[in-house]
Amino acid sequence: MTLKDLAKKIFLIEILKGMALTFRMMLTRAITRQYPEEKRQPAPGFRGLHALVRNVDGTARCVGCGLCVAICPSQCIKVYTSEGRDHTKIVDRYEIEVLRCLFCAFCVEACPFGAVALTEHFEYSDYSRDALYMDKERLLSNWDKFMAGKKGEEYFKRFWSPASEDFTGSEKQPIFSK
Repeated sequence: MTLKDLAKKIFLIEILKGMALTFRMMLTRAITRQYPEEKRQPAPGFRGLHALVRNVDGTARCVGCGLCVAICPSQCIKVYTSEGRDHTKIVDRYEIEVLRCLFCAFCVEACPFGAVALTEHFEYSDYSRDALYMDKERLLSNWDKFMAGKKGEEYFKRFWSPASEDFTGSEKQPIFSK
């Protein structure tokens, strides 16, 4: 044991340093956001409330393939389909239980049609569980409220669809031309 270690044990240097830090914190002003009055904007690509994407003609993009259901780790998505007259799938019900969701966005990545989106809306607390059980109509209205128009196009362009520059090669890599 060195003389320095002995001095630390006798004079309780670490405890005095901690008390000095606490005293300094008591003299500084707290940094607190007053939430309802001071709201901050979410970061780009924030994964908030779910939405089902609409086509330009107003119909839902979802075709009922079930890939979002298969990839969801918490199994909070349920899709119920039926067969149409021309042997196509018709989505009867699309439901997401938001309280079980992990907001991992695997459903957005798995969807080959770009039918599922996570909006930037994060203020959706409620007093009942039923309000956080999203059905097809509520999910479509979420798209209309939070992501319609240019905002939705920008969302998929920036965060979810691969761009052509993602598939470029390096100088050493041979690239085959047509």
